[in-house]
Amino acid sequence: MFTGIVEELGEVVAVENLGDSSRFRLRGPLVTSDAKHGDSIAVNGVCLTVVETQDGEFTADVMAETLDRSSLGALTAGSRVNLERPMALGGRLGGHLVQGHVDGTGTIAERTPGEHWELVRIVLPGALARYVVEKGSITVDGVSLTVVEAGDDYFTISLIPTTLDLTTLGIKQVGDPVNLEVDVLAKYVERLLGRGSGDLKDLEDLAEIKEMDR
Repeated sequence: MFTGIVEELGEVVAVENLGDSSRFRLRGPLVTSDAKHGDSIAVNGVCLTVVETQDGEFTADVMAETLDRSSLGALTAGSRVNLERPMALGGRLGGHLVQGHVDGTGTIAERTPGEHWELVRIVLPGALARYVVEKGSITVDGVSLTVVEAGDDYFTISLIPTTLDLTTLGIKQVGDPVNLEVDVLAKYVERLLGRGSGDLKDLEDLAEIKEMDR
């Protein structure tokens, strides 16, 4: 589990195409300082498993499903990436609960600079837009952010100078893809309430029982 607070702006060193998968070698001295084989590191919001580490670099295998669903397939040697280690038990939850399971990609449609911040509009598939709400949380390239405005096929976010300086969101251009992970709680609620009228009736009955117990 991650929090969406990027620890380090890393770099892709090499990408090896293995046919139905790819092996990435990435540089990240901070996140590899205590990493070992089998550990997890989020790369642009995608949870990857460390294969090996050496001299501030680590390798990770990326399956076809991940390459198809995320923007990792577009990365090449020299690409900058957001890196985060999993949250330690008892650590501070600075952002929100992030699984590192990317739901899909969006595209940066507009950037509007302000005096001390920047407003960014991102378009996304309608299948994901229904989970995005104003003032709710969303993960963009592994960064935990608050939604400013939510439309039918877009949402906006405000980026403070720290985010612009320390993550890839400061260098992404209009037209660039970004990885999106919506709030997992929204998906669970939809699943629980959308399985049929019987489930909704059960919830109503439960509410009546609780009321009678008072």
